[in-house]
Parts: sequence; C-alpha cells; structure tokens
Amino acid sequence: MHWLRTITKYKIHHIVLWVLLYAGWHFFRYQDYPPKTAAWITFVKVADLALMVYTTNYLLIPYLLYRKKYIIFLGSFIGLVFLCSILKMSVEEKLFGTPGFFDLPTRFKARVYDNIIPHFLLVTTGAAFKLLIDYAKSQKRLGDVSKEKAETELQFLKSQINPHFLFNSLNSIYFLIDKQNWEARQTLLQFSDLLRYQLYDCNADTIEIEKELAYLQDYVKLQQLRKDNNYEIILNQHENVKGFRITPLLLIPFVENAFKHISHYTEKKNFVHIDMGKKADSFRFHIMNSKDNHRSMEPRGGIGLANVKRRLELIYPGKYQLQIQDNPEIFSVTLDIDVT
Repeated sequence: MHWLRTITKYKIHHIVLWVLLYAGWHFFRYQDYPPKTAAWITFVKVADLALMVYTTNYLLIPYLLYRKKYIIFLGSFIGLVFLCSILKMSVEEKLFGTPGFFDLPTRFKARVYDNIIPHFLLVTTGAAFKLLIDYAKSQKRLGDVSKEKAETELQFLKSQINPHFLFNSLNSIYFLIDKQNWEARQTLLQFSDLLRYQLYDCNADTIEIEKELAYLQDYVKLQQLRKDNNYEIILNQHENVKGFRITPLLLIPFVENAFKHISHYTEKKNFVHIDMGKKADSFRFHIMNSKDNHRSMEPRGGIGLANVKRRLELIYPGKYQLQIQDNPEIFSVTLDIDVT
C-alpha cells in the first residue's frame, strides 16, 4: 500500500511512537517536577532515551555486534549509557535549579538506581526489538534467496540440454578449422570457455573473483571482434582485485547492457570503459559507455538490470551501493560490494 510505504520510508511511525511516549511520560510524572519545567524535563528524558536507542540500533549493532566485535560493542554500549545518563542528569539539575541534587560521586547508589539502571533496561529493550526485526527480515530474505535459487536452478536445468549440445558441437568445429587460422580457433576457444563457465563453474553460491573476471575478459574480447577502430573498449583490472569470492554472473548483466546499448557514431568515438578495483574490504566495479542521446539504456520492465538489482538486495543486503547514471550521451554504473 502506498501510505504504508510512505510511513516506512520517512519513519513516521517512529515519530508517532516517541510523541506517544512523551505524552504518557508527561501525564504520569508531571506532578513530580517543579511547576513550568515538567514539559522540558520530560523532553530531556525522552530525547536522551531516543539518542541512546538510535545510537545503539543504527551504529553499535550494525557496525560492531553484527561484525562480531563483541568486546568493543559491550564497552561502547556501557559507555554510551553512562555518558548519556550523566549528561541527562546535568541538564535536569539546571532545570530543577538544585545544584548538586544529581551529583554522582556523593549519591552514587541512588543515581545508578534511579537513572543508569533504568536506561540500561530501556535501551536493551529497544535493542531487543531491533534484533528481532532484523532476524525476521533475515529469515524472509533467506526464504526469498532459496526460492530464487530454486527457480534459477530449474530454469538452468531446463536450458542445459541445448548448451551441452552446443558445447560439444563447438569442440568438433574446433578441429575442423584449419590450424593456420589461429584467430578463428582462439575465438572459438574463448566462446567455449564462456559456456564452460556457465555450465560447470556457476553452480556454487560464490566463486573466486579471478574466475569471474576471466569470464568477463573472454566476453569483452568476443565483443571487440564485432567492433571496428571507431569503438574504444578498455578493461582495467587493478592488481589487488584477487583473493575473495563473489556471486557468479553478478557483473555480466552490466557489461552486456553496455555493449547492447553502445552508441554507433561515425564522427566520434564510441566506447565502453570498465574499471575494477579493491580498497580495504570493498570491491568496486565501474562501467560506462557512450550511448545515443535518444535511446534509453533500460526500457521499462527491462530484465537485465532489474534482475541484478534483485539479486543484490537478496544476497548482499546492506553490503552494497549501486549508482546508475543515465545521461543523454553516457550511461554509467558504479557498484561497491563489501567482500569481507
């Protein structure tokens, strides 16, 4: 539903919950505060709690707990609650107009019991909700991945007969080509390697990046045979792109899309530029191509890019960034994947 998507997108339900909490807190506790300061004191308490909850749920849990940095997470969590509690007590002391009332050293047990322990319980409750929601999402995502994988494998099995026949036929044709025609033989071998990769190497969930890039290189070389000197095809692979695994056939739709929609100018260069690099634990794939300014790179309902976006959402949730720019004469894709 449109209204539900809008609420989720702009976190309107979060605002409603905090407003309700503020109203309830103020209603039940306003008589405990000095006149004319109850609203401000309640605001400080709710704002302080919100700061701790959001810092824990959106910083500490994703970047520390989920990355198995348990000791750092525990220390950061305890430190966050202590610091925010002390800050809140300092602000409340000024609002109450009673210096020393919230003094931690002299009234340590009372302050811990009244402020710090409740904060631990409340923030832990918020973190528990976050963990439960993330767990439910991960289970749903695993179900979607399993379903998608089953459907893909079914389609793959249905289509295996023809590729196997074609693969065997290519081997026969190879030996019929004159040995002096080295270029034709080499091209046929590259095409056979493409088929072999699709038939035998792509059955696993992940594959070595070196094999995926070798597949891309063979595909680009075959595409270069179809282009004349007015087409500039550059594939740049940095030396550090090695030693990690990636989902097979994840990058090829972007390359196919680029060659499918490349421009065909006669008065200036047409190009496809591919650049791949790795920085720390992030793999970056960048591709750009020239295009005719009247052509769209991805028609509505296009299968290629839509499919790879879906796969990224299922396989790399929260671990990728995809930027697509469709300008009048240049189309570019930049994909960053966390490959830790």
